[in-house]
Amino acid sequence: MQSTQSEIVFGFHAVESVLRNDPVNVLQLMVEKNRHDKRITQLVDYAKSQGISVDYLKKTDLQKQADSHKTQGVVIRYKASAKIEGHSLEDIMQKEDVLLLVLDGVTDPHNLGACLRTADAAGVDAVIVPKDRAAGITSTTRKVACGAAETMPFFQVTNLARTLKQLNENEVWIVGTAGEADISLYDAELTGKLALIMGAEEKGMRRLTRENCDQLIKMPMAGQVESLNVSVATGVCLFEAVRQRSQL
Repeated sequence: MQSTQSEIVFGFHAVESVLRNDPVNVLQLMVEKNRHDKRITQLVDYAKSQGISVDYLKKTDLQKQADSHKTQGVVIRYKASAKIEGHSLEDIMQKEDVLLLVLDGVTDPHNLGACLRTADAAGVDAVIVPKDRAAGITSTTRKVACGAAETMPFFQVTNLARTLKQLNENEVWIVGTAGEADISLYDAELTGKLALIMGAEEKGMRRLTRENCDQLIKMPMAGQVESLNVSVATGVCLFEAVRQRSQL
């Protein structure tokens, strides 16, 4: 049985994305009183056309709905059980030249949202994360992702090592990132069926994850810092893969 639990989504881009992509699971749209600009009006009109109730609240009351976060004037109540339909990881991994992003233990919802946004921009087919000790889709994730959380196939798996073995059995080349690797990002081949693994913010990849990689790569660091924020590193690696794939 699916849960009927709902979550709060706030921020204009996140709200608009949910409304456009999954209006049937939107329970309520809340709008700041006295906001009549064109973008808000269009959003309200679209919500009403989908049969979604619209309520107007004072700015302070709207912020309370979003736990005092900046709402940009709009908040929705959304079924937390809603999923992207028509996708399964088993089907996606069969795709020719599939590109997957695996996040091993990324716990910051801001970083997850940024990674989803970058993955969408890079044409990633799906994002995979472990269920335990890792961030999931939250209102903060949705806001940072700017719409990608509603369109990017996102899989939380119980056993990441087992999933990586399944990918390998389906001829997906698994590349992990590690500071001590010998191969530079720019010397690695990132074409074909590929899963790129980014480790946690502080500890990097776990041992079992590392053992299931076909190759470890590193980003050349010219300065004094030893590593980049995981969302920045994800962007660098994904767009190197995009560059290589575009030259085929």
